[in-house]
Amino acid sequence: MEAEIRYLYHSGFSVKTERHFLIFDYYRDDPQNGGLADGVINPGEIRDLDTVVFASHSHPDHFSPKIFQLRNGVKHIRYVLSSQIHTKEDALRIRAGETRDLGDLTVHALKSTDTGAAFLVKTDGLCIYHAGDLNWWNWEGEPDADNERMARQYKEQIDTLQGEAIDIAFVPVDPRLEGSSLLGIGYFMKTVGAARVIPMHAFGNTDYYECLKSNPLTESYRNQIWFYQNRGEPMVFRKP
Repeated sequence: MEAEIRYLYHSGFSVKTERHFLIFDYYRDDPQNGGLADGVINPGEIRDLDTVVFASHSHPDHFSPKIFQLRNGVKHIRYVLSSQIHTKEDALRIRAGETRDLGDLTVHALKSTDTGAAFLVKTDGLCIYHAGDLNWWNWEGEPDADNERMARQYKEQIDTLQGEAIDIAFVPVDPRLEGSSLLGIGYFMKTVGAARVIPMHAFGNTDYYECLKSNPLTESYRNQIWFYQNRGEPMVFRKP
């Protein structure tokens, strides 16, 4: 089994599997700044692919209504949205805690520690996790009680994934959290793990992830991290 993963921007990624083209949290739609028309996602190239578009929540760095324009050029396309997103567009809505069987893939939603949901997707022999904004948001300057509650809520959600054999995981590593940026991915890899883990939510600052190559906190899972720099950059995942 094989999948081609491409970095779209921020928390946006595409995953091309044997029978599907999956798009997660893609919002950047200005062609001059790298959007739907710039070739990273080319509707002509995916015209005949069974495409499923996921949006974890309504924050503008994760969701844009312009993703529905893909309907104009893609024959087979479906949308899976967190129930927190309000739109009149035809889409499957999923609430935290729900599992939906679409026949050729299943989607389970976890509750975000911010808003909306995270997705666990199983299709074509692969298990893919996209966290959305489900993260251990430990902000400097916040009251200790708030950060402790955040830690507890994050761990509760990640603990529900124990026993899942995750192949590809997209997990926030936000530079704004500074010294706490690795708390979420560290707990995830220790508790659940993934064959390949992909840091995200850097607002284009992919240079930040270079520090993960030498940070002692990543030593136990460093070989499982996909390091990337540029939009459209591909990675081929092969499952034995």
